[in-house]
Amino acid sequence: MNRIVVVGASAGGLATAEALRRSRYEDAITLVGDEPYAPYDRPPLSKQVLKGDWQPDRLALRPAADIDALGLDLRLGATAIGLDRNSRQVHLADGSRAPYDALVVATGVRPRRLRGDGVSGVHVLRTVEDALALKERLRPDRRLVIVGGGFIGAEVAATARALGVAVTLLEAGTVPMGQAVGDEAGRFLTRIHLAHGVDVRTDTSVHEIQSSSGRLTGVLLSDGSLLPADDVLVAIGSLPNTEWLDGSGLDLQDGLLCDQYCAAASDIYGVGDVARWHNPLFGTPMRIEHRTNAAEQAMAVARNLLTPDQRRPFAPVPYFWSDQYDVKIHAYGHLRGYDEALVLKSETAQRLLVAYRKGERLTGVLAAGLPPKAVRAWRSLVAAGTAWTEAVIAAPVA
Repeated sequence: MNRIVVVGASAGGLATAEALRRSRYEDAITLVGDEPYAPYDRPPLSKQVLKGDWQPDRLALRPAADIDALGLDLRLGATAIGLDRNSRQVHLADGSRAPYDALVVATGVRPRRLRGDGVSGVHVLRTVEDALALKERLRPDRRLVIVGGGFIGAEVAATARALGVAVTLLEAGTVPMGQAVGDEAGRFLTRIHLAHGVDVRTDTSVHEIQSSSGRLTGVLLSDGSLLPADDVLVAIGSLPNTEWLDGSGLDLQDGLLCDQYCAAASDIYGVGDVARWHNPLFGTPMRIEHRTNAAEQAMAVARNLLTPDQRRPFAPVPYFWSDQYDVKIHAYGHLRGYDEALVLKSETAQRLLVAYRKGERLTGVLAAGLPPKAVRAWRSLVAAGTAWTEAVIAAPVA
């Protein structure tokens, strides 16, 4: 193997290149990124950057000298537009090509959009440019409507309220973040937002983005009410960036479909937000949009690429965190599709601990307002596939 091409220069792509070099792979690595910047961190965009605590130069994942030391063929500002698997070449928008012996797809996701979100004052949040554009608008005299009560929407709501912005948070479901963490945790987090002055509206959706002379004036809801707005953030989820793989013969189902080794084909692997792989620990395919998973998956893919006769399944206990106001949320495991969410500790707008069951086993845990070690004690139980009754009895309640 003389040439490995990694398409996607965010956290997962860079971590793959680093893991390959740490494993003493000395041949060519091409790292392709569609943004003109060196790989940078995205979680701070909704918090430190929006709040003004960080300048964009602090987002860099590694110092320039560290990236130079990797000896990469680094192609930034280059968008992949096609894949020829017969000739083993990635086609780029500038007309160039990147030949490979092995390919790692780490192209991430992009925000879903609403009809009419091309109006001035309507935002999404994925890139540093998105964050800086929204940051300039967040002032105490302005009104922000956030469409979508997932983690991005909730984190931006917390940041905007800290800046004195009037915030309305819209959620189509019964509670914000309910899809990701369940109703009880969603209700707990809703109470926190209400206590900080957010106007939370559930079971509602956007009927129309209203504008005058190309500028936003308000949001008309499905129930007929009209919300005047200076800015709107559309945070209704994401779409995997797989269009450039159309016609390649790869299986594209809500991402690049991979097996338990993260392989989509014998010479093609997936890493990060774009990869939908079979996690044998939970017996289900999953696609995880969290930084920790991208880094862990990158290391697994590098190992499986370089030692194909010793491949190991990628079977992590997923981990994610979120900061909202002064509350830190930690979760381990697979929280979606649960059969039961048992509240083990609940203190209004202060602390919460929830355990999740699928079938007869513990599959996840979420804590808010508790120290990280209180959640880590549960991780090994999830990893071991611990029986539900045993886990609930044995695990600590901080």
